[in-house]
Amino acid sequence: MKPSAVRRIHARQVLDSRGRPTVEADVELAGGASGRASVPAGASTGSAEARELRDADPHRYAGRGVLRAVAGVNGEIARRLLGQDAHDQPALDRALRELDGTATLERLGANAVLAVSIAACRAAAASRGQPLHIRIGELAGVANAVLPLPMVNILSGGLHARGGMDIQDFLVIPRRADSYGEALHAISRLRDAAVDVVAARGNPTLLADEGGLSPDCRTGGEALRILVQCIERAGLRPGEDVLIAIDVAASGLRAPDGGYRFAAAGRHFSAPELVEELEGWTREFPVASIEDGLGEEDWPGWKTLSDKLGGRIQLVGDDLFTTSVARLEQGIAQGIANAVLVKPNQNGTLSGTLEVIARARAAGYATVVSARSGETEDAFIADLAVGSAAGQIKIGSLRTSNTMAKYNQLLRLEESVAHYAGAGALHGDWGR
Repeated sequence: MKPSAVRRIHARQVLDSRGRPTVEADVELAGGASGRASVPAGASTGSAEARELRDADPHRYAGRGVLRAVAGVNGEIARRLLGQDAHDQPALDRALRELDGTATLERLGANAVLAVSIAACRAAAASRGQPLHIRIGELAGVANAVLPLPMVNILSGGLHARGGMDIQDFLVIPRRADSYGEALHAISRLRDAAVDVVAARGNPTLLADEGGLSPDCRTGGEALRILVQCIERAGLRPGEDVLIAIDVAASGLRAPDGGYRFAAAGRHFSAPELVEELEGWTREFPVASIEDGLGEEDWPGWKTLSDKLGGRIQLVGDDLFTTSVARLEQGIAQGIANAVLVKPNQNGTLSGTLEVIARARAAGYATVVSARSGETEDAFIADLAVGSAAGQIKIGSLRTSNTMAKYNQLLRLEESVAHYAGAGALHGDWGR
């Protein structure tokens, strides 16, 4: 075997940030280099995402175990990739997809396939003595690494907070910071101020899945007003120093009649009415980005939203695109959205994820690399965002070790990466 050939693959079941099982894989090369990766899981998931494989054994982790996925890695996948050149990431990922044989990786599980794909990338980087983000840049065809603009959730509802607020997340974007380190400092100030503001209202300050606060606001307007107070309490200026982003996660709000039911607000919206509501928020508050403003299959509603707001703010497709080139192509063809959320576990392989970033960039769409609500301490997405020059990253709030692992990795990368994307990474007029 040549030094870059896969010699051994081994996986195990570990636990994510919600205490639920996930897959961790090790890839060892003949030359002695190795790589490890663990895969996150989402709570709010798109129906077109690559599929996890779970055990469905009610007596073990409430059916969420991943021992079948682990067995697939240690068996079929390990045998198939033995001797595979880890330096040829596209070929390795093709072999994984061909072995699985399904469009959504449901047979072996995207959690199994992605763990091996990323671990192999780490092993290849180690075999060359490369920093991981440099290896990713080579695979992405990007010459200059870029530190991303962070988008950080402060207030959470929806599936990230077991209900409460209808809207899933209200986030902040540091607009005026001239470096990643300064951006992180501004967010830290703001996150601390948010605890004070929410506590002063008499609301609980317990954490949602991604570390945000859940003050149980009845309406989106109420949450936005609280967020403005948080920004001001931190000594920052709304719309000047800090912008606001909203993750509606509208697929989870769909009503049987095709409209949208906001239970906490006690309201029902048709798609045009929801677009009007969102537009009103952008007029009243410094909202610069809206994610999943309509449901994942509500293409007409998305078209209305894009026509009304796409020239003014960033419109991000998450469940809409599910890090899929085919779905992104559909959006591009119809002029729907202008940004894509990039989640490797929605796609299933590193090569497929980089293909989505490249296609979005070619079409003029902004890219936001994102974590999931069930995360691990694996900081891979920090290197992915930097190496691919994605421009933006969405990790979660400044709480818990799984999110801080990513933020701290970006601080390390700042020591060697000169360029910071800043607000210019946003799609729309806010950052220009």
